Amino acid sequence: MILQCPECRTRYVVPDSAIGVNGRAVRCASCKHSWFQEASQAVLDEPVQALLPEEPESIPAPPPAAAPEEDYESAPAEEPEDAYVAPAIPPVHARRNPARRWTIAAILAGVLMLGAVAALTYFGTPQFAGRLGLASGATDVPLLLEVPRKPERRTLASGNELFAVTGRVINPTDTAQRVPDIVAELRDAQGRVVYSWTITPPVRTLPAKGQAEFNSAEVDVPKGSRELNLSFAGANAG
Repeated sequence: MILQCPECRTRYVVPDSAIGVNGRAVRCASCKHSWFQEASQAVLDEPVQALLPEEPESIPAPPPAAAPEEDYESAPAEEPEDAYVAPAIPPVHARRNPARRWTIAAILAGVLMLGAVAALTYFGTPQFAGRLGLASGATDVPLLLEVPRKPERRTLASGNELFAVTGRVINPTDTAQRVPDIVAELRDAQGRVVYSWTITPPVRTLPAKGQAEFNSAEVDVPKGSRELNLSFAGANAG
């Protein structure tokens, strides 16, 4: 006979003997709903073979209908736990491109050259070399240094030796000239340098045929110094 759950409408095919002549309580295996199922007419015509159990029995749900056949690729079989596993291959690093490194080096060199040109333009070649502690070449500076008066030299009340010098920077050319720092040196009787210092010029650029006066004083210079020598930093003055 065919049973149908009144709750979820699930249908079951069961033998008539499972219900018996008196009917019995049954339970849906799908939704767990219980109800009393009357016996079929065919069962009523047969003798009662067994008493109903006190507890309703669950009727197993019918197997699901077979799905229509479709073409599927068979899934690969799972490997057993003790299957052989190939060792991992270490990652291969990409080879460095030498052309790229040379391009980066060329860009950095260009940036450094631009910075050097800018520094030379701002500071002037001799001064920039002097700031870096580099000796510039023997390039003549078209400027003149004059000391019209004898340097002043006297002993202060403190006992220190004072040395003061006054001079002029002259541009004899017809174009403006960059004025580098002035190096002052004191030499002894044998011509050896015993004291030196740097004098900052009053201007950094002299116009054509122009001149500028400078003053400088130093304290506690060596008493054995006899000769004063002035020159432009990193160059030979004319």
